[in-house]
Amino acid sequence: MDFKKLNNLSGWLTFLIALIVYSITIEDTASFWDAGEFIAVSNKLEVPHPPGAPFYLLLGRFFSFFSFGDPEKIAISINFLSALGSAFTILFLFWSITHLTSKIYPPKNNKNIILVILSGLTGALSFTFTDSFWFSAVEAEVYAMSSFFTAFVFWAILKWEGLENKKLENKWIILIAYMMGLSIGVHLLNLVAIPALALIVYFKKYKNTSIIGVITSLITGLIIVGLIVEGIIPGLPSIASFVERLFVNSLGLPFGSGIIFFILIFIASLVYLIWYSQKREKPILNTSLLAFTFILIGYSSYSLVLIRSNYNPPIDENNPENILNFISYLKREQYGNRPLFKGQYFDAEVIKQEESGVNYKKGEEKYEVKEKKYRYVFDPKRSTIFPRMYSNSPNHKKRYREITNLNENQKPTFSDNIEFFLKYQVGHMYLRYFMWNFSGRSSDIQNANWLGLQNVFDEVPYQLEMNKARNNYLMIPLLLGILGLLFQYYRDNKNFYVVMLLFILTGVALVVYLNSPPTEPRERDYIYAGSYYAFSIWIGYGSLFIFSIFSRLITNKNISIALTALISLSSPVILAKENWDDHDRSDRFMTVDSAKNLLNSCAPNSILFTGGDNDTFPLWYVQEVENFRTDVRVIVLSYFNTDWYIEQMMSKKNDSEKIIFSIPLDNYIQGGLNDYLPYVNNPKIQNVAINLKGYINLVKRNSKAIQVATSASNYNSIPSKSFWLSVNTDNLIPEKLQDIKQDTLFISLKSNKSGLEKKDLAFLDLLQANNWERPIYFNNTSLNGINLDLKRNVIQEGFAYRLFPVLNPNSGSIINTELMYSNIMNNSFWRELNNPDAYFSEDHRGFIMNYRSTFNTLIKSLIANKQYEKALEVINKSIELIPDESVMYDHFSVQLVDFLIDLEIKANFDTQSLANEIAEIISQRSDEVLNYYFDNKIQDRYEIQKNLVSLNTLARAYNKKPNSDLAKKYRELFENNYSRNQVN
Repeated sequence: MDFKKLNNLSGWLTFLIALIVYSITIEDTASFWDAGEFIAVSNKLEVPHPPGAPFYLLLGRFFSFFSFGDPEKIAISINFLSALGSAFTILFLFWSITHLTSKIYPPKNNKNIILVILSGLTGALSFTFTDSFWFSAVEAEVYAMSSFFTAFVFWAILKWEGLENKKLENKWIILIAYMMGLSIGVHLLNLVAIPALALIVYFKKYKNTSIIGVITSLITGLIIVGLIVEGIIPGLPSIASFVERLFVNSLGLPFGSGIIFFILIFIASLVYLIWYSQKREKPILNTSLLAFTFILIGYSSYSLVLIRSNYNPPIDENNPENILNFISYLKREQYGNRPLFKGQYFDAEVIKQEESGVNYKKGEEKYEVKEKKYRYVFDPKRSTIFPRMYSNSPNHKKRYREITNLNENQKPTFSDNIEFFLKYQVGHMYLRYFMWNFSGRSSDIQNANWLGLQNVFDEVPYQLEMNKARNNYLMIPLLLGILGLLFQYYRDNKNFYVVMLLFILTGVALVVYLNSPPTEPRERDYIYAGSYYAFSIWIGYGSLFIFSIFSRLITNKNISIALTALISLSSPVILAKENWDDHDRSDRFMTVDSAKNLLNSCAPNSILFTGGDNDTFPLWYVQEVENFRTDVRVIVLSYFNTDWYIEQMMSKKNDSEKIIFSIPLDNYIQGGLNDYLPYVNNPKIQNVAINLKGYINLVKRNSKAIQVATSASNYNSIPSKSFWLSVNTDNLIPEKLQDIKQDTLFISLKSNKSGLEKKDLAFLDLLQANNWERPIYFNNTSLNGINLDLKRNVIQEGFAYRLFPVLNPNSGSIINTELMYSNIMNNSFWRELNNPDAYFSEDHRGFIMNYRSTFNTLIKSLIANKQYEKALEVINKSIELIPDESVMYDHFSVQLVDFLIDLEIKANFDTQSLANEIAEIISQRSDEVLNYYFDNKIQDRYEIQKNLVSLNTLARAYNKKPNSDLAKKYRELFENNYSRNQVN
């Protein structure tokens, strides 16, 4: 049996299995979070969020050509890039495992060959079906491609280890360096593998190893990582920026002269050093310089960011079109910094602000200071080494105290700091994810716990039982990995430390470096895929451990191998079986359809404000890729706090004309007077609203009358919390809403706000300059995210809220019933929402709850307007489109029972049986969930309150009918559970 040939064929077999699985389960279109953005920017080579992923975008652009001109196929074409990269990751993992295990069982006989191949199949196929890696493999995200680079360089250094030819050794080192350089243009996670590679180099070069040598190689690897992350990536552009400013500002030379000079000198110096090292026959220096050069060649993909930003594409985040903006983009300055070695506790007081640098902008003849950068200085008495609880955000402070059991008056100590690190950062944000991948997962609900053997016979509510992401692997992969870890430790000590170092660097070391806050908008398990990759190597070793046991108990080697294969391959089999239904993304279009529905709720040539990533990125996708409703200008409210984004709104994008502002761009520059405008009480004004146009004119003129001084600089202020704007309402307000129109629109700060952010000022400027020529819309997130109280001035027209000069006399929403009916019933997309085989994650279910809420709003309005037939039509349509079989009824579905009873009473419709059916399903599930929570003492206030409200709503609905037994039944259910909640 030829091991080399079999090893190659088996490796390609694992590749083929992985590729087929990922191709079958791949997302057909854009998914939530960053995938929509990456597909959009790859398609047109635009500029994504910092620090960018230019090499990934180039690959994505290439793969988009396989759509063959069909815009709706571009997404799946780019998604396939992740599937292919992930399949190659499995290929190189297989070869890495067989390379390592062959050191213990040299493949010189059939038994050893079979065992080595079996170890590779066990480890590689197990990793194929792990939760986090499979998740990234079927969507357009950078983590799959990043895993490929990690797998390749680890395999390549193992390949290098087996070489005897010095020239070949150097070529492989240069190849590894080049791949490292390319990986920078995808994600920096790959670089953390460098210390593990350094350890392999040390073990090969030095036969007599020592602890000092191991530590030295580790430190050397970390220094190389530091040089790349801080020296090359932002360092070289920073030096180039300094030279550029020197040439332009001090020497009076043209723009760009310093950059050209730096590039020429740098390349000439590098060429000379390489020539020198070759001529003087210094192989180590020569190889190091060539490796450095090839890292730079790989890193050069970042030139794409500068080139494309200069073309001002529709998506041009941070506008890194010059070297100055580019450095800020690379350093991710907009996200701030997290203290690592020394910093403040969360309760530390800010004692002052101090200048920490300046940002420059390109002027007419030289570079000018754009803004001074400041940093907070905290009370040094409340600082600590290794700060873990550092954020002074009110929500974060509350969570810190909850996690460490501190009351409101207690000051955190270093022991609390370590408790938070171990309990939350290591336990919750890493070990929980690790157990998800190798033991089991309770559900896809955020903060879900892990499962294991102890949970096999758990009785859980129907909602949890039927959650497709409830997966229990019976700890088989975990136990195999632990046994493999021990086996490698005792049988191949040196390589054990290599794998262990890779495992730690891509796991716990990342936990330390990332220093996670106490809350996250989403689960972060995908970050630690490299750690799961390393553990999968030990799963492969686990099969060797199993065989070593059987070989002692059973004399027949064939039976021992057969039993070993049976037990070992149960790991990938159970992972595949359990994970398939919640990783199969086929027949799922809701992300894209939700974006189309939101845009279709907007009038032509309108302006739409959005909030978070999941509101915005799907909109970017449908506009930039599918060319859908490109007349609508999407404004991301959080980006509206930046000068670069406001500047981009001032130009035409696609079919959307530029936004008109009165205040010039210079007044929006970061670090100017308008970053934050606090309310300063003016005794002459008191609680009187001020003229919005007049105030905007004061801001425009930088009037001293509204300026106030702070510890760092001056800011404009607002002398009143309310503004008024005169409106010509002729032909503006729908006829049915004429009774609530206002000739003067009053806008106030929300009651809990004490000033305007730049985004609020920009909105007010846009509002008065627009003069109602372009319709202005908000979605739920942006309506809640803006600091102005606009809820009584908007009219719901579908999935969006249109701003009008109206005033709602009541607290509820104003509905344009006819337009909303038309938009939802005739102008919306609902593909596959009624498919019980399609998987809808928690992100999807959140949007579906909003769908049901929107349906309910329309039904309620139709009943109030006595349009009973239409109301029943909408009810039936909502159930048909989103049935319980595909997405379980939620607390918004309870209202359908109330509406059906209303229609039975008011219109004499035969809706009783449908109402009873829905009520019985929801009541049973709510009672089951509540009993589960109470019996297990689970303190989830939101879930408990939600289900109590559902039962109470059912009781009140049936109270409308005289002598209703169901009203009594649901009232008793509610009261019993309410009493138990009070006791708990």
